[in-house]
Amino acid sequence: MKTIYFSGKAGDGKTAVILGIGLKLREEGLKVSYFKPLGSQKGASKKEDDDVALMREVFKLPFSSKVICPIMLTPHYLTGSRLKRQQNIWPELDRSFERLQKGCDILLIDGNIAPDIGLSQGIDEFSLAERWSAAVLYVLKTDNDFDLDRGLFYWNAWSSRNNEMIGALLNNISRTQLDKTKGIYRPLLEEKNVPVLGVIPRQAEISAPTVAEFYNALNGEILTLPNKMNRVVEEVVIGTMTSESALSYLRRAPNKVLITGGDRSDIALTALETSTSAIIFTGGLYPDVRVLACAEEKGVPVILVHEDTFATVENLHNVYRSIHPNNETAIKIAREVIDKYVDCKPILTYING
Repeated sequence: MKTIYFSGKAGDGKTAVILGIGLKLREEGLKVSYFKPLGSQKGASKKEDDDVALMREVFKLPFSSKVICPIMLTPHYLTGSRLKRQQNIWPELDRSFERLQKGCDILLIDGNIAPDIGLSQGIDEFSLAERWSAAVLYVLKTDNDFDLDRGLFYWNAWSSRNNEMIGALLNNISRTQLDKTKGIYRPLLEEKNVPVLGVIPRQAEISAPTVAEFYNALNGEILTLPNKMNRVVEEVVIGTMTSESALSYLRRAPNKVLITGGDRSDIALTALETSTSAIIFTGGLYPDVRVLACAEEKGVPVILVHEDTFATVENLHNVYRSIHPNNETAIKIAREVIDKYVDCKPILTYING
């Protein structure tokens, strides 16, 4: 049995990569299992990690969510009772690892929102992968030069450990960054002895979040069209400009969410004349009834939150798309991009070696 640890940052697209590679390996005749040692809870009402639900269904795993994902972390996990039971953390993780790897050919381990999460308790990704002798595949989204620096920093940290390094995947790359990623980032990484297995362009069908994901992050109030929450969001626009200067900018932002104060009915009405997926009103101020009527007519959900605009934008920083088990189109795309953009030979060499 072999183990691969998929590391990266939230929003870099680890889930789609793991799903696609797992499906390919299954087609190669391998029995695939999945493990997410540290999960993240999205929204106060959700008790199960979205990725766990997806992988359990797709790979038909006969295990409960608690076995697949034994520990759920929040940004304030140190204030809970878990810290007082620190000595129980490793046995709990090891029990899940042993159960999930039994009888499979390859165990795919999914990292948390960043490799360093859990460091204070010794359960960071570096420690987990080293404990279970997992090979590492690093997933990196390069929206800018700082992202590349971050990726190299984490790669160097991984390389200082005793784990085998399979390579890096440049994933979820926007159209505007694609040429730079291929022409500058990839050669630079390879010069620094980082094997790059592929460059995967952003697939809106599996990478762009939906209005529902924005709503779950904000815990707001839905004012219109709760049945339209599956609309895709490709851009976020902060409505602070005048309605006159906004129109040309709003026209250039497809499938956007507009975030603005409830007293800015003018800019909301302007946005509704362009490609808008949802409008989020901040500050607890209910918008003019004309806005709600127009949004109903255009099929655009409207959400009200009580935080100010700055706090609302901060709460959306870690919003990213979840693939759901019933989304056959997204699952198919995740599988297809692996054949199209990824060199899987190093992965198969590691498994068969």
